[in-house]
Amino acid sequence: MPHHELMARLPVVLGTDHLPLAELCAARLDGELFAIDHGWAPVDEPDLPAFRAMVVSLRAPRSLIIERMSAAWVHGALDAPPTVAQFCVPLDARIAVIDRPRTLVREVRIDDDDDIVRFGDLRCTSPVRTAFDLLRDPSLDEGVVVGAVAALHVERPSLATTLRERLDAAVRMPHKAAARRRLELAESERRPARDRAQPSLTR
Repeated sequence: MPHHELMARLPVVLGTDHLPLAELCAARLDGELFAIDHGWAPVDEPDLPAFRAMVVSLRAPRSLIIERMSAAWVHGALDAPPTVAQFCVPLDARIAVIDRPRTLVREVRIDDDDDIVRFGDLRCTSPVRTAFDLLRDPSLDEGVVVGAVAALHVERPSLATTLRERLDAAVRMPHKAAARRRLELAESERRPARDRAQPSLTR
């Protein structure tokens, strides 16, 4: 079978489960593919959220939900995927422990209708839920969180209001004051999209 016909039959984002590493590297040298995170993709593939979700999904089974910094990258708030991919599952989910390098999975309370967006069979936290999780996570660098939430806010003018209402409604939520402060910083940092450097991928 000709090489271009084989490539047409494969998923958009490839891993070593799809083709041998040597063949993937050869296609990169030929200018057909570029490397991104743990995968390879066609050089002309549009850089859209669905594409980024496919890239992240190579790190773990598709039953997981992409969240926090990984979700921020999917939604265009970061220039590159985080070194450690972050996923979550609902508290009532029955899923075996996943032990993969550079991958974190946690159990959370999450609303499947309001908090999750779907890209085909892939799931990712919504921009609102992503920002909400980032704001109240003390393990994440504050400057990175503020920048990511500000970037999410640029294309979503009502985001800050929605987040403030959600924080107000939260009862006995740890790190609530810190989350409010981060949100205020993100609002002050927000600026028009034309003034921000646009995310780019190394191809």
